[in-house]
Amino acid sequence: MKLSNGYDIPSPGFGTYKTPDGEVCIEAVRTAIEAGYTHIDTAAVYGNERSVGEGLRQSGADRSKLFITSKVWNTNRGYDNTLRSFEQSLSDLGLDYLDLFLIHWPANRQQFGDRADAINLDTWRAIERLVDEKVLRSPGLSNFYPLYMEPILANANIAPVVDQIEFHPGLLQTETLALCKANGILVEAWSPLGRGHLMDNPVICKIAEAHGVTPAQAVLRWCLQKDVLPLPKSVHADRIRENIDIFGFTLSDEEMATLDAIPEVRYGSNPDTIAY
Repeated sequence: MKLSNGYDIPSPGFGTYKTPDGEVCIEAVRTAIEAGYTHIDTAAVYGNERSVGEGLRQSGADRSKLFITSKVWNTNRGYDNTLRSFEQSLSDLGLDYLDLFLIHWPANRQQFGDRADAINLDTWRAIERLVDEKVLRSPGLSNFYPLYMEPILANANIAPVVDQIEFHPGLLQTETLALCKANGILVEAWSPLGRGHLMDNPVICKIAEAHGVTPAQAVLRWCLQKDVLPLPKSVHADRIRENIDIFGFTLSDEEMATLDAIPEVRYGSNPDTIAY
């Protein structure tokens, strides 16, 4: 896929949330790259950036062919803390630049009241500085809904190019997708498989069976056809390979509409109401 700042971003990406630090993570990243993933997504709070970096090194992949994402955690919001967090992530990963760096969660009004927007903007200013210093190629957001995205858009010197949100059949995030599309922001899907809960859904299973694919492949294909970049994760080699094998079939308009109509369910936290 193409970002609004001109950089290419490989799709799908490979997520590392809850991937245990150490050999499990190293092997998962190495296996993912061997399977064809070149986009690896991690975050400071995952506690596995050193292992992600080791997996990258052991893969032998050319750094220029990789796209690496990390995120600043909530306890490091604000200008100076964000800069320090970025430097720590870069060190832990063993890299000299990142392709994408995100504000992991917005400071929200439930927790911070009238200060929320100012905190988010302070954090964003630090990310803009990292772009100016050429240690970061692309700046982005994560879990930003319109209420918190609009102040960033109105005040940014460098526009965000990505918003990473929970997105899957059953959580369409229509308002956020519309705002992102209007502003040239690519939406990335975390938990595109609904943390595994969707794999037994009879509607999804029926569509998958019709194409001779797994439920996971059907859902990830649905994401692609919604112009959303999915970030599946797994530590199992067969599933890692399966989740990138989604280009040999196409869902019909009717099948897309059927998946769109799955009743709403959220498996992660709501950015408007979390208090961390």
